[in-house]
Amino acid sequence: MIIEQKLSYGVYAVTTWRDGTPQGCIANCAIQVTNEPETFAVSIHHDNYSNECIKKSGKFAVSILAEDSDPAIIGALGFKSGRDGDKFKGIKYDVCGKLPVVTDSCGYIVCDVIDTMETPTHTVFLGKKTAGDTFGDRKQMTYDYYHKVIKGSSPKNAPTYVEGGANAESATAKKKFRCTLCGYEYEGDELPADYVCPICGVGPELFEEVK
Repeated sequence: MIIEQKLSYGVYAVTTWRDGTPQGCIANCAIQVTNEPETFAVSIHHDNYSNECIKKSGKFAVSILAEDSDPAIIGALGFKSGRDGDKFKGIKYDVCGKLPVVTDSCGYIVCDVIDTMETPTHTVFLGKKTAGDTFGDRKQMTYDYYHKVIKGSSPKNAPTYVEGGANAESATAKKKFRCTLCGYEYEGDELPADYVCPICGVGPELFEEVK
């Protein structure tokens, strides 16, 4: 494990609008910068369509995913592009603080962009909180939980992406099969013929055995 992976990360759905259509992506870097005024920062890759949409709208929302949130949310928002179609098809959301927020989450924070900082690969959006609320008493999903329990991998545009990175090993599994789209790993004797990836929804034809 590289030292950067010892930092604490969450799993967040960062959302906004584009021409009246909800847009969003998955991020693991969202932090509170100050308390008074309440200011937050998110880091979004330059290649993400959501980056362009946030710059145009001047607003973003952060939905904090829970350990029991549907993994398909991560698959839809983290491994597909809004340029290619409706990423929110099948994802429940409400309009809160005038922005779309994922309801299958711990809650949300809505921000107006007040500043940006460009890095070679990512834009850091600094936002002033304008709204926020919780959706019940749920436990936040950490990035470590996502990797070790859900067994998902980082999208290539994530700050923590590592080429060829693997998830935690299991001492009892006889075989391991990895989804070539999202990196999810299935462990068992064989991959069922009717298996569907719980994160991105593809079938067994897009899985490969990990040697």
